[in-house]
Amino acid sequence: MTDLGGFGAGLLVVVGTTVALGRVAGVGLGWAPLTSLLRAVVQLSVVALLLRGILTVEGTVVAFVLLMLATASWTSAGRLRELWHGRRIAVLGVCVGATTSTALVFALHLVDLQTRYVVAVAGIVIGSAMSAATLAGRNFLRGAHHRRDEIEAWLSLGATPARAHLEVGQEAVRESLLPNLDQTRSTGLVTLPGAFVGALFGGASPAQAAQFQLVVLAAIALAMTTCGILVTRLLGRTPYVGPGVSRPSGT
Repeated sequence: MTDLGGFGAGLLVVVGTTVALGRVAGVGLGWAPLTSLLRAVVQLSVVALLLRGILTVEGTVVAFVLLMLATASWTSAGRLRELWHGRRIAVLGVCVGATTSTALVFALHLVDLQTRYVVAVAGIVIGSAMSAATLAGRNFLRGAHHRRDEIEAWLSLGATPARAHLEVGQEAVRESLLPNLDQTRSTGLVTLPGAFVGALFGGASPAQAAQFQLVVLAAIALAMTTCGILVTRLLGRTPYVGPGVSRPSGT
């Protein structure tokens, strides 16, 4: 690893190139790539300090996992604020999806119940659940707008909001899962995922690293599927899903 000065300069070159490309192409990212990276620097620095204590004091891992859950829930809730009860639904989706998947991994003894593994698996799974909540919710909103006439037709015929929005929700979940499924299919041939590389750097054998990565991939898929289904089903039960898409009066 290079010295901190050279490392920081290299990062600035990479993110500066990203900002410049975005501006030239008119993507509208502004300074978001830079500010996002700066935020990541601060957060990772704090996390690195916290993990030094967490990995030596086992009881603190629960508080750290709860902190990750709270942060992920808050982030996803902000993305779904346009939807009726979107914030609450995002929080519920992230918490249920992440905790269900993580708990099942350790209940089945797929990974040893050690502090470092709890932090690693929970961190990856929680982040994936956060992405699923955001993607599924935003896809649901777009789908509801696009298929507004179809939804209103269902409602006018006496269908429940859940039935009227069922296909919109199913499509939203499917679209939110496709990038992850594509990455899973190409693992080892196109990409070497972070869990695999991290395990190798941590001293694990290639076979052990592959085993850990498979557990992570399965856990991510379960967390994202659970979260996406829960978010879209709850959104579909509401009489109002977003601007311009509402339940007709009298139904």
